[in-house]
Amino acid sequence: MQETSRRTFGNTSISAGNPWLFFGVTYAITWGCWLAAIALEVSFDSVEGLVLLLLGLLGPGAAGIGFVYLVYDERGRTDFWNRIKQVRRIGVRWFLVILLVPVVVTIVAALVDTLFGGPGATVGEWVQEVGTNPLAFLPTLFFATLPPILEELGWRGYALDRLQLNWSALGASLILGVVWAAWHLPLFFIEGSFQREEVGFATSAFWLFMIGTVALSVVFTWVYNHTSRSILGIILLHGWVNFVSQSFEVADASYYAHWVLLAILITAIWGAKTLTKAERVPHPPLPTKQ
Repeated sequence: MQETSRRTFGNTSISAGNPWLFFGVTYAITWGCWLAAIALEVSFDSVEGLVLLLLGLLGPGAAGIGFVYLVYDERGRTDFWNRIKQVRRIGVRWFLVILLVPVVVTIVAALVDTLFGGPGATVGEWVQEVGTNPLAFLPTLFFATLPPILEELGWRGYALDRLQLNWSALGASLILGVVWAAWHLPLFFIEGSFQREEVGFATSAFWLFMIGTVALSVVFTWVYNHTSRSILGIILLHGWVNFVSQSFEVADASYYAHWVLLAILITAIWGAKTLTKAERVPHPPLPTKQ
């Protein structure tokens, strides 16, 4: 069932459900905080910078929850929270997929890098230091927990459903992937961020990061649509991808290329329409016209 831009449910115009409105609010929150950090020339290593980082990370999740309550009725809101709480939506099979995919992509990328004369996989910096400094684990713990939670409440928790009402699963994934990748842009100009320190703006690594993020969006939709739209499953996948990438480092070209290849393989096998071989994309319970 799809909604048209002229229909209304209750007192809320359906235009409020336009995903681009959500994207605008998300960017306003996040970029407002992160551009302030750039203007004030603060580092994320400082207290002020850390506060602005955290406030910016709230953007997708805060906007997602807000739009869920603005656009959906009680059934839709309950559905949203159930998709966070209900482990059974994931199931054993897809929990194993979530667990294995980032590991397999990393291993294959490392092997291919080795075949082309590269170093393959190297142990992450925190792993090397944790024996002498247990606190070295904290940045990776943060990277693998809080950002995935705060981001996925909005990206997959709200926006993906809205996009899939009018686009194929692949089309929705590509749109969301581009928006998600571009959302990170201010981070490339703030000292203390991974993007500034490890990637750099407009470098080859920058473009690989952006393309890889779009490819990840396709993989995330594939898992999301196969797990009854589980937000919890995507939070786990996002966090595990971050953890594995921080623990075992592979050359960017090989690493991101294999996420792209996986996205292409998934589309070829499961089909662009739903990425599940099903006829219809799963969607939230939509309110009936009053």
